[in-house]
Amino acid sequence: MAGHSKWANIQYRKGSQDVRRGRLFTRIIREVTSAARHGGTDPAANGRLKLAIERATAANVPKDTVERALRRMQGAGAGDGLEEVRYEGYGAGGVAVLIECLTDNRKRTVSEIRHAFSKHGGNLGADGAVSYLFRRVGLLRYATGANEERLFELALDAGAEDVESHPDGTLTVIVDPEGFETIRARLAEDGFTPETTEMTQLASTRVPVTGEEGWSVLKLLGALEELDDVQNLYSNADVSDEIARQFQDAP
Repeated sequence: MAGHSKWANIQYRKGSQDVRRGRLFTRIIREVTSAARHGGTDPAANGRLKLAIERATAANVPKDTVERALRRMQGAGAGDGLEEVRYEGYGAGGVAVLIECLTDNRKRTVSEIRHAFSKHGGNLGADGAVSYLFRRVGLLRYATGANEERLFELALDAGAEDVESHPDGTLTVIVDPEGFETIRARLAEDGFTPETTEMTQLASTRVPVTGEEGWSVLKLLGALEELDDVQNLYSNADVSDEIARQFQDAP
């Protein structure tokens, strides 16, 4: 998770805020659309949709934009143009990369992804090549100032897997997806309301990369992040802080 957070910070600082915001809005709305397509348009009965709408609210996506996306999904055959696909591969130094996409053209998507891997010293792999290195978990993030000892006690008692503290004072509760809503509600009863929530893929092991390998990995992740069809991007890369800083400062 530390690697995932570091990559998110690097991208935020390097990119134009307007471009990043526009890309984020697009991906959130696509997630709302896909979640509604697969689980219905009622957030109370569709946990994935509920999370997508919460993410939209946190990112300040206009409410009417979300509502229009949901209305479009209520007609017969709505959303049939998009399908969910996942690609797996390796970056420099044997780093595992997992890419979740929403696309209306698989040939275009796989061609763009293969090109990114080839250009930056990686290889697109077969299904199952790296997915076994990741597991799906829910994350509940709490702001600086939350009572760490109390949150730790309550979270583990409610069935959470772990609680992680971060240098900025924030806390993250890691939960199994099946118990996500139950644990969130239990913690909220005691006054612990998360700042953000999400489902993500957590790497079981991390691969340290430095020097040129580190640069290649960050360039690969950057190239994949910019592809329109990419929804979520995960890696087990543990890039050194020095390389991360150099990458951020590069033109």
